[in-house]
Amino acid sequence: MKPINVGLLGIGTVGGGTWEVLRRNAHEIQRRAGRAIGITRVADKALARARGIVGAKAKLTADAREVTRAKDIDIVIELIGGTGIARELVLDAIAHGKHVVTANKALLAHHGNEIFAAAQKKGVMVAFEAAVAGGVPIIKALREGLSANRIEWIAGIINGTSNFILSEMRDKGLDFATVLAEAQRLGYAEADPTFDVEGVDAAHKLTILSALAFGIPMQFKKAYTEGITRLTRADIAYAEELGYRIKLLGITKRTAKGIELRVHPTLVPARRLIANVEGVMNAILINGDAVGPTLYYGAGAGSLPTASAVVADLVDVTRLITADPGHRVPHLAFQPDQLSDTKVLPIGEVETSYYFRLRVLDRPGVLADITRILAQGSISIDAMVQKEPGAGQKQVDIVLLTHRALEKNVDAALKKIEKLRTVVGKVTRIRLEELL
Repeated sequence: MKPINVGLLGIGTVGGGTWEVLRRNAHEIQRRAGRAIGITRVADKALARARGIVGAKAKLTADAREVTRAKDIDIVIELIGGTGIARELVLDAIAHGKHVVTANKALLAHHGNEIFAAAQKKGVMVAFEAAVAGGVPIIKALREGLSANRIEWIAGIINGTSNFILSEMRDKGLDFATVLAEAQRLGYAEADPTFDVEGVDAAHKLTILSALAFGIPMQFKKAYTEGITRLTRADIAYAEELGYRIKLLGITKRTAKGIELRVHPTLVPARRLIANVEGVMNAILINGDAVGPTLYYGAGAGSLPTASAVVADLVDVTRLITADPGHRVPHLAFQPDQLSDTKVLPIGEVETSYYFRLRVLDRPGVLADITRILAQGSISIDAMVQKEPGAGQKQVDIVLLTHRALEKNVDAALKKIEKLRTVVGKVTRIRLEELL
C-alpha cells in the first residue's frame, strides 16, 4: 500500500522528537497503521540545524508553504507554535487538501472554531492529541473512550511548570521567586514564564477540554484565569495543616446555570490522588455519569512524550484517511451540527468553597465582626484556625474554610471585611474543591 508522506513544519524540540519516534518505531507504526508513514519534507528557518537532524532523508526548505502546498504530501504536522503564522499555514494546508496534526493549544483555543469549520468543509481531519497534557492520551479519552458518558466535570493539573513550583514550595518551604528561578535554571520555565505561572497556558488547554467534554465551541476569552504568583509559603503551610494541598487546576463543570471554565490555585484534599501529583507531571480527573471519576496521569511536556502523541495522531489519520468524512470521529467529539450554545458562566456566578487568610489586630470581637459579615452574604464557616500571637506581637493570622458559596457574594463580603479597622491589608482568598 502507498506510504503516507508527511510534511513537518518546525523541527525543534517536539519536531525532533517526532522525527526520532517515527524513525525508531517505523516497523511497529507500520504494523499499527497498515502502511508506512514517513516525513518526506521539513520546513524550518534554521536549515543548518534541521539538516543536522534529517540529513538527506527529507527535502528541506525555509518556506513552509512549499510543504503545505506540495502535491506529494498527505499530512502536515504544525509544530511552529503561536497564533499568527501557524494559523495561516494550517488554513493553507487545509485549503490544499492536507490533513493536519498540531500540538498548538493556543492556536486551537483562539482559532479552533475557524480551523475545524474549514477542515469540515474540505473533508480533511485536524488531529491535536499533543495539544493537551503532552503524552497523556486525554483527547482520545474524551472523544472516544468516554463517549457513552455525560461528562459532569473535569479538573486537571495541566501545566507542569506551575506544578513543579508549587511542589517545591511545599516540600522545601521556599518562596515563589526562589523556586521560579530554579525552574528556569532547570529548563522547566521559560525566561518569560508569564503564560505558565499566570495560568494562560492551562486556560488554553482547558478551553479545548471543555469543548470536547460538553460539545460547545472554543471560548477561550470567557475562561477565568488566575495564576500562582501571589501564593505564599504561609498559605501552603496552612493548607497542609488543614489537610489540603494547593494545586493550579483547570476546572470545567456542567451546572444548571451553564458551563464553568476557570483556572486558579485550588485547595484539594491531600487524600485525593490528584493532590499527590508532584513535579512537572500532569494529571486530569474526569467525572462521567456512567464511569464515575477517572484519572489520567503522565508527562505533560518534553520531546518524546509529546512526540508520542503527535505520532499517535499520524497513525489515527492514516487509518481513517480513506474513510467517508461523515463517518470519522468529529473534531470536538460531537457532530458539528450538534454543538451546544450553553453559556459559559462569569466567575461571579460560580459556586465553590473557599480558604480565607486574614491578618487582624489581636483584639476582642474581631472574629465576631468577620463572621457576621460572612453570614450576611450567606457564607458559612466550615473550619477555622486562629494562631496565637507571639511575644510582643499585636497582629495574628486567622484562617477560615467555608462551605460552598457564590463568588459574587464572597467578593462583596471580602470588600466589607477589608474595610474593618481591625483587619490589616487584603484578605487572601483561594478556592477549594473537594473533587468528589
